[in-house]
Amino acid sequence: MTETSGKFVVLIVDDEVQIRRFLKISLEANGYHVYEASTGQEATTEAATLRPDLMILDLQLPDMTGLQVLQRLREWSKMPVIILSVRDQDADKIAALDAGADDYLTKPFSVGELLARIRVTQRHIQPREDSAVFQSHGLSVDLTRRLVSVNSQQVKLTPTEYALMRLLIQHAGRVMTHRQILREVWGPEYVDETHYLRVYIAQLRQKLESDPTRPEIIVTEPGVGYRLLLDQE
Repeated sequence: MTETSGKFVVLIVDDEVQIRRFLKISLEANGYHVYEASTGQEATTEAATLRPDLMILDLQLPDMTGLQVLQRLREWSKMPVIILSVRDQDADKIAALDAGADDYLTKPFSVGELLARIRVTQRHIQPREDSAVFQSHGLSVDLTRRLVSVNSQQVKLTPTEYALMRLLIQHAGRVMTHRQILREVWGPEYVDETHYLRVYIAQLRQKLESDPTRPEIIVTEPGVGYRLLLDQE
């Protein structure tokens, strides 16, 4: 949380003044401190000088693309970024997430969903005192002792299943693309082997979900990847 305001600070980057005004009113009504930028250059300058806690970024800007803004930002900052765009193609979502975005929402959107995504981001970046133990939706993973349990019942995972689970925990609440997961768990030569991932996600769901056909822990982002849900999602 940015010290100067005492509030969680959000930088909205969009060239449509109506969208910026609507977001500013909605977010400030929910206790956030909001700054605005209408161009990519302004966004990078404001991000460097204001050091906001979160950026909400449109992909279509007058002077550069949102992806270019994101790439410049990732050269020096791990600031969370939520993409807010009219582009709803899987390829656009995957490109943004692979470039370092933390989440992706398409326009039109509901304020309630945006606020929920922001809260997820806040929980993700705030350090947990018990960070060695991840807990959500009845799942408990002791990362120090490599113990996994669901509703207090211990579950045995294979080494690959555990590596996949640990990666999802490290990015809990965020969308991870198929290629990101495959690269991290299996290696760069496997980034196109999505069937590997489908098999192991199915195995994890069989072991962790009360109803694997309606997952509440590891959810699918269609055409993009997977998300490990945090509590209250």
